[in-house]
Amino acid sequence: MAYVALRSVRKRYSDKEILKGVSIDIQRGELISIVGPSGSGKTTLLRLIDGLDFPDSGEIFIDGIKLTMENAPKLRKKVGMVFQNPVLFDASVYDNVAFSLKFRGLPDDLIRQRVEAALNLVMLNDLAKRSALTLSGGEAQRVALARALVYDPELILLDEPTANLDPANVLIIEGALREANLQEKTVVLVTHNIFQAKRLANRVALLLEGEMVEVQETESFFNRPLDPRTRRFIDGDLVY
Repeated sequence: MAYVALRSVRKRYSDKEILKGVSIDIQRGELISIVGPSGSGKTTLLRLIDGLDFPDSGEIFIDGIKLTMENAPKLRKKVGMVFQNPVLFDASVYDNVAFSLKFRGLPDDLIRQRVEAALNLVMLNDLAKRSALTLSGGEAQRVALARALVYDPELILLDEPTANLDPANVLIIEGALREANLQEKTVVLVTHNIFQAKRLANRVALLLEGEMVEVQETESFFNRPLDPRTRRFIDGDLVY
């Protein structure tokens, strides 16, 4: 059974249909990358999986449970979400990462242990006492990733987490994602960077104009695409 399953999911905002009957199975423990040009529906897809919004039609299942408005708060406890532009609290880096654990009422010793491990993963232990509002964009994104990982979610959703970041921060974030995946976390990475998808993903999915065009293992996706639109996208010949 797929850990995340979308069945004929449609979503419309105002007069525009963003997702047009999308179906995909995401397996437990895999790192899958969803690629596609801007406006193809990638962010909307993540928001629906995270229960921040809901489809107009179709079904979404998380670990075999159908996602609904009623059970979304409970299912979201399994999910860590990292947005392209993170919003951090006016507090220390440590307190930003510890917030969700304090909210859950975990013991202080366990909170300290988890926060230190998460900050170590994104190489920010030396900035733990720094105000989060003084960080660079790359450092802030690393805090956001640590904040998503610290409560040990089963599913990690990332929306362009390295867009506009320098190579050093990209390297750290990609390393943290690899490590999380090695710990059997299911990772869904939305990116416009096909080279990043090629480096990280077990499988790659192409979303174009709200339609799921192709989903394949990474090597086959790039070297033996089944749909001519995939080849054109890889080659940079699709213009939107």
